[in-house]
Amino acid sequence: MSVQTSPQPADLAPAPSPFLDVRDLRVHFPTEDGLVKSVDGVSFTLERGQTLGIVGESGSGKSVTSLALLGLHKGTRARVSGEIWLEGRELVALPEQEMRALRGRTVSMIFQDPLSALHPFFTVGAQIAEAYRVHHKVSKQEARDRAVEMLKRVGIPQPERRAKDYPHQFSGGMRQRAMIAMSLVCDPALLIADEPTTALDVTVQAQILDLIRDLQEEFGSAVVIITHDLGVVADLADDILVVYGGRRVEYGSTHDVLKQPRHPYTWGLLQSMPHLTGDVGVRLNPIPGSPPSLINLPGGCAFHPRCSYKGWALEGRCTLERPELRTVPGTGRHLAACHLTEEAKQEIHGGGPARAAQ
Repeated sequence: MSVQTSPQPADLAPAPSPFLDVRDLRVHFPTEDGLVKSVDGVSFTLERGQTLGIVGESGSGKSVTSLALLGLHKGTRARVSGEIWLEGRELVALPEQEMRALRGRTVSMIFQDPLSALHPFFTVGAQIAEAYRVHHKVSKQEARDRAVEMLKRVGIPQPERRAKDYPHQFSGGMRQRAMIAMSLVCDPALLIADEPTTALDVTVQAQILDLIRDLQEEFGSAVVIITHDLGVVADLADDILVVYGGRRVEYGSTHDVLKQPRHPYTWGLLQSMPHLTGDVGVRLNPIPGSPPSLINLPGGCAFHPRCSYKGWALEGRCTLERPELRTVPGTGRHLAACHLTEEAKQEIHGGGPARAAQ
């Protein structure tokens, strides 16, 4: 009689890899003034059907990260290193010809300004149809029908007629919908949305976010949304990555980051946002100063020149030592890069808005 034994560690199946796994991504640009470190060691993961929000001020490296995911730095002066694994395929070292085959079909992007992203000399329908024909061997009529279908699915009225219009004949919200239709025409597995609601009024913003959410459920895509607005990611994202000066400062689930933020930069972003349910008499507190130069980042913590709480850290570490991204005690995957002790963070912030430094 054979005796069954428990499986040894070597017999166990390896843990499945994330759908998107970005490891130590760096994008540097050599200039006459020095090396611009736009992205400097960013890592994150994303599963299919989930949404990651990348948040930060202008110049923090958000859009440069998104362009790296699309391989759009290839052929430029940019120095790209690290690894980007998408469905088990590494993209940084992928030849441009192979990357071009993935771009638009496997990974696609909603650009920040659809008026400049759409070609002014071709109709909207023709541009969507062309994006479809690049990756599918279909007739022109089949591609046109697909374009009309996608315009209908993103909520554009009279899609047969509007497909014959040019981008300048669309309103801002309609152009953004057309851009989404073009991005999704090939059913991409990964969709990147770079500031998809910029320059749109509040009502249209809500409609665009609802549209992205509905289409994500329909197509099962993973979504990376790039924004400076924490209100947008609160409504849409499962995880939040907060970046500053090209580096990660906080990373975790949306619930953890918004309910128990553990970095002074995140506190500042939250304090600078108006709240519909908040006290109307409370003034907004913008973060003092300006984002740092990506050529000469401050020593130690890059945020310390603008931080109101660096005096709470021991032995002036904020100005001398760069903080490592560490797990927040009591959580599984909430990370923050800050020298403040957990006791100090709890005293400053607790569960409500951070109080002013003494």
